[in-house]
Amino acid sequence: MPARQKYLMSALVFLFPFCATAEENRLWYDKPAQNWMKEALPIGNGQMGAMLFGGVAKDRIQFNEESLWVGNEDDTGAYQNFGDVYIQFDEEASVEKPGSLEDSGGVVIYRRELDISKAVSTVTYAKKGIKFKYDAFASYPAKVLVFRYSADKAGALSGIVSLVDAHGAGTAASGKTLTISGAFPAYKYDGGKEWLPLNREARVRVLNQGGKVEAANGKISFSKADSITVLLAAGTDFQQARSRNWRGQMPHDIVTARLDSAEKYGYEKLLKEHIEDYSLVFNRVKLDLGGKKMADVATDKRLLQYQAESPDIGLEELIFNYGRYLLISSSREGGLPANLQGKWNHSNNPPWRCDYHTDVNVEMNYWPSHPANLSDCFMPFSAWLNSVRAVRTDATKKAFNIRGWAFRGESGLFGGSTWEWVPGANAWLVQLLWQHYEFTGDKEYLKTQAYPAMKEVCEFWIDRLKPLPDGTLVATDGFSPEQGPKEDGVSFDQQQCWDVFNNTIEAAGILGIDKEFRDELIAKKAKLLGPKIGTWGQLQEWMVDRDSPNNKHRHLSHLVAVYPGRQITPETTPDLAKAAAVSLTARGDDSTGWSTAWKINLWARLRDGEHAHRLFRYLIRPCGGEQMANEGGGMYGNLFDACPPFQIDGNFGFLAGVCEMLMQSRLAPPDNKDFQAEIFLLPAMPAVWSDGSVKGLRARGGITVDIEWKKGRVTDYRLKGDKKCKVKVHVNGETKMESA
Repeated sequence: MPARQKYLMSALVFLFPFCATAEENRLWYDKPAQNWMKEALPIGNGQMGAMLFGGVAKDRIQFNEESLWVGNEDDTGAYQNFGDVYIQFDEEASVEKPGSLEDSGGVVIYRRELDISKAVSTVTYAKKGIKFKYDAFASYPAKVLVFRYSADKAGALSGIVSLVDAHGAGTAASGKTLTISGAFPAYKYDGGKEWLPLNREARVRVLNQGGKVEAANGKISFSKADSITVLLAAGTDFQQARSRNWRGQMPHDIVTARLDSAEKYGYEKLLKEHIEDYSLVFNRVKLDLGGKKMADVATDKRLLQYQAESPDIGLEELIFNYGRYLLISSSREGGLPANLQGKWNHSNNPPWRCDYHTDVNVEMNYWPSHPANLSDCFMPFSAWLNSVRAVRTDATKKAFNIRGWAFRGESGLFGGSTWEWVPGANAWLVQLLWQHYEFTGDKEYLKTQAYPAMKEVCEFWIDRLKPLPDGTLVATDGFSPEQGPKEDGVSFDQQQCWDVFNNTIEAAGILGIDKEFRDELIAKKAKLLGPKIGTWGQLQEWMVDRDSPNNKHRHLSHLVAVYPGRQITPETTPDLAKAAAVSLTARGDDSTGWSTAWKINLWARLRDGEHAHRLFRYLIRPCGGEQMANEGGGMYGNLFDACPPFQIDGNFGFLAGVCEMLMQSRLAPPDNKDFQAEIFLLPAMPAVWSDGSVKGLRARGGITVDIEWKKGRVTDYRLKGDKKCKVKVHVNGETKMESA
């Protein structure tokens, strides 16, 4: 065999293990990333996130830490970029012909990938007869980010590691460790009070096998190493406690201890522990939608090809699983919730502050947490909301002089909330707390975490309601985000008020408490102005019938009773469901990424799987690339959803939509003795998913659901309850009673 052919075969053998297994759960590319938003790949452990570029001559790792915010109790502030790690290799290299097998002294067979089944990113390539491999992962158990650079030739790695602070602090180098630290300047954001300064610290440690490592001039050099492992840890002195003025321990000791522990543990153990921890969460759900799968095509190219007549169903599965990956990576117990970009942000003045947007977006982040079997990933949201209730109570008292609490549209780490008041958002937020009980059956959580917040929101609405001449109750001075006049009886507020009253009535009954308050809610709920059908058959957005059939606004605020609420369903309120479909049709399919994802869920609740899947086709299209300068949503090459720009709620809304199309559930009222939950199997099944299976979805009542189907009909299903219960199951046009 000629020497050149032997070399190419050797390179293929080296690379093959990384591109031949579990392709359905890999994003992969044949060139390094140049653009942060469109091409870089995310890793995260909840507390930290990083975007990976996979460079050859110089690699870049941009990173964030979840508590690095500016703001205060009055001002949302903004989520901040922390900094970058750069690894500059001595020998210049380029990728002129990505994916090529030609060797002209450059790189051959370059591959950059993210295995979302293990949460490990890998770059492999061969250059001048040497095979290089970069691995990266974010360890939740160790609270560190880990990067491994290796080669198959001894002493092949030489270069420099640098750490750059996004806020201008200098970098200290000592031994094998780089450090940036300091406090934010207490400057103002759009006026208002000074921000609360946070102390921050990030540390990088460079460990070598072979060769040597030394610090000089604020950087660390490595020479003739067989491999290097770069450990990154970061933190602030933020503490999620208003009573401590949001301040806790200085970050130095914690960050140092994490690096020391990780170094002692060693790379192989860190990797093994990380994969075991992550896989326990990710492997709860398995999805197979049948159809065509083009996993052998690079992911950015798959996105370009998806709009072909026969869709790449495997890409839909990949985006579903990618949504689960992103939620696990950006929201773990003990941390803060996923914001508008999860945990990934490269700007100190990010779009919409990269905040907790309360008029649909932060709620959408957590819509899939329970049905996609990620209830533990929901806990950061619950902890944050409860931590800022007192802040919002004070602000609400000052603004409205009533009980309870409410938010404006933009909200931050310390409970500061700016832009317009969105009163109905408070009910939307606590709806998620109630749903945690619905899916888990955790009465202690309901009693201590959910119910107190729900009761306070009910008090807000009791004080805000006023009677019309006929005794009907309407919310005053309402707002239908994000359009229209502020006036009484706005449908968004009415539906949210109905929802929180209804959920709190049930919660009080389950807990056996607050009988007088419960009776008051029952009486007021019965008098609430309900959803109204307008002159062209639409579900009205306002009490006054002023809706225009030509209104294409991205927000669907008057449809919250359909999804994620439960006031309107095809079974219980068919006329209202039909009117909701009229309104949804009038709004059209063309919209931003997150709005498109919301529409998928709405059409699923209305039992129209074909329309829901049509919106898949709309959402899964290239955005902002050379081939398509799309300004109406879509996805970037790294499968980040585009509003535009990047907003992660579209990814999470897509995930929730798939769950709703495959399975829907309701918790029976507490006094129902016949069954505890009601489950709909394949309620919105599109023809293109004719054969398939799903394992591990979660239904209300604490029930795990597996489904298999052929030609659109269920052939087998399994229900497993956390506790024994009776379930009403709707399957293949029939209704059955089952035990779970």
